[in-house]
Amino acid sequence: MNATRLAAAATAALGLGVAVGAAGATTAAGPVNSSPPSVSGTVQQGQRLTASTGSWSGGGTIDYSFQWQRCSSGGTSCGSISGATSQSYDVGSSDVGKTLRVVVTATSSSGSASAASSPTGVVAPAGSAPRATKQPDPHGTAQVGNSVSVDNGAWSGTSPITYSYQWQRCSANGSCANVSGATKSSYDPVSGDVGYRLRAIVTAKNGLGSSSIGSNLTAAVLAAPAAPANTSRPTVSAPSANVGGTVTGSVGAWSSAQSISYGFGWYRCDASANHCQTIAGATGQTYMLTAADAGSTVEFVVKATNATGSNVAVSAPTPIVTNDPPGTIHLPNGRLSIPASSVVSPDRLVVAAVGFSSYPLRSRRAFTCRLRIVDARGYLVRSAIVDVTGIPYGWVRAAPEVASGENGVAAVTLRPTSRLPLRKGGQLVLFVRARRPGTSTMAAESAHRLVQLALAPPRRR
Repeated sequence: MNATRLAAAATAALGLGVAVGAAGATTAAGPVNSSPPSVSGTVQQGQRLTASTGSWSGGGTIDYSFQWQRCSSGGTSCGSISGATSQSYDVGSSDVGKTLRVVVTATSSSGSASAASSPTGVVAPAGSAPRATKQPDPHGTAQVGNSVSVDNGAWSGTSPITYSYQWQRCSANGSCANVSGATKSSYDPVSGDVGYRLRAIVTAKNGLGSSSIGSNLTAAVLAAPAAPANTSRPTVSAPSANVGGTVTGSVGAWSSAQSISYGFGWYRCDASANHCQTIAGATGQTYMLTAADAGSTVEFVVKATNATGSNVAVSAPTPIVTNDPPGTIHLPNGRLSIPASSVVSPDRLVVAAVGFSSYPLRSRRAFTCRLRIVDARGYLVRSAIVDVTGIPYGWVRAAPEVASGENGVAAVTLRPTSRLPLRKGGQLVLFVRARRPGTSTMAAESAHRLVQLALAPPRRR
C-alpha cells in the first residue's frame, strides 16, 4: 500500500478526513494542526461553552467548521450532537453526567483536516456550588470540662448542601493546626487547649462542588473550673459575747471562675476553741447566743459552692461567751457594770456601801454622801436614780436625785441647815432610795436603806 493510501486509512480510523488526488498522488499540502482546539466556559447545564480553533498552518485561506460531541463520563465513546455545529454550545439536560468535546475541521483550497479538543469535565446539573455568605460562629464557654459548638454560618448554592467540620487550635500569632479527630460540630476542649483559641473549618458541599471557611475564634481556652477557694477566712463580729447578744458572720473572701452560693452554720466549742460541735438550727449569717453557749466559744462556718464543687472555711473563735445581763461592761478593775434597765424582778437594786466626805460631821458646811449601787447578784449598777433624804426633816436641805455612774457610785451633795445640832453623840439619819429610770421608788426592784452619820461639836482652835 502506498503512502497516500496509508495516510487516508489512518485519518478514516480517527473519524477525520483529508483530501487526496484522483490519481492517488497527494495534492498540495492542506491545513496542519499544531495546537489542538480547546473549550472554555462553565461545564454545567444551562451554561454556554465556546470553542477555540486551535492553531493551524497551511497554504491559503483556512475556513473552520465545528461539531460538538457528547462523550462518556470518562471522556470516551464520543458521538456527534445533532445540530451542534456552531462555535459555541449551550449545555443541555442530556449532557448532565457526560463530558463534551469539540471537533474543528480546517478547510483550505488544498484540502481539509480535523482536530478534537480534550474532553471537558463531567457536566454538572443546573444550579451553583456552595458559597459562604456569613462566617460561622462558635458558641459556649471555651473551658476544659465544657463543650463548644459551631453553627454553619449562611451559604448560597443549590440544595441539598451537606456540612463537615474540622476544629483547629490557634496560637496567639494566628497559626492554626487541626485537632486530631475533632470533626463534629461540637468539641470538648482538653487540657492541651488551655491558652489557645479555637475555630472550626466548615465545609459545605453539594452536587456542584464544595467550599470551606473558618469560623470566628473563641476566647482563649480556660483551665478546668475548680471548687471555690478561700483566700481570706470568715470573721465574726461579736460586740457582746454574752448570752442574749447577737453575733454576725462575714463570708470572708473566695476565688472562683464560676458564680458562688453560700451556706452558713455555727460551731459551739470549748473555752480553748476545741471539741467543736454543730449548733442545731443555726443556719443564718447571724446567731443569738443562748445560755447553752455560756463558757464556750462560737465559730462561724461558711460553705461556698459553685458548679464544680464546694469548700468550707471557719472563722476564728469568739471570746468566751458570758452569761451576763444585757449591757454588761467589763471595767478595767475586773468588775462588771450593768445598766439599771437590766435589773428586773426578782432581781433588785441594793445600796451596798455608803461613805461620807466628813465623818463625824462637825460643821454645817455641805458634805458628800457616796453610795455604791449593785444588784442582788453583785453587778455594779449604772444609771440607777438615787435619792437621799435627811431625818429629822429640816436638818438638811432637799437634794436633787443623782444617777449612779459606771462604777455604781452615786455622789449626793447634802447641805445642812442651821437646825442641825452639832453635839457629841448626835446622829443624822439618811433615808436612801434607789430605783430604775422610769419606775417609782416603790417598784419591786427599788432599794431602800437607812444610814446614820455621827455628829460632833466643832473642833476647838
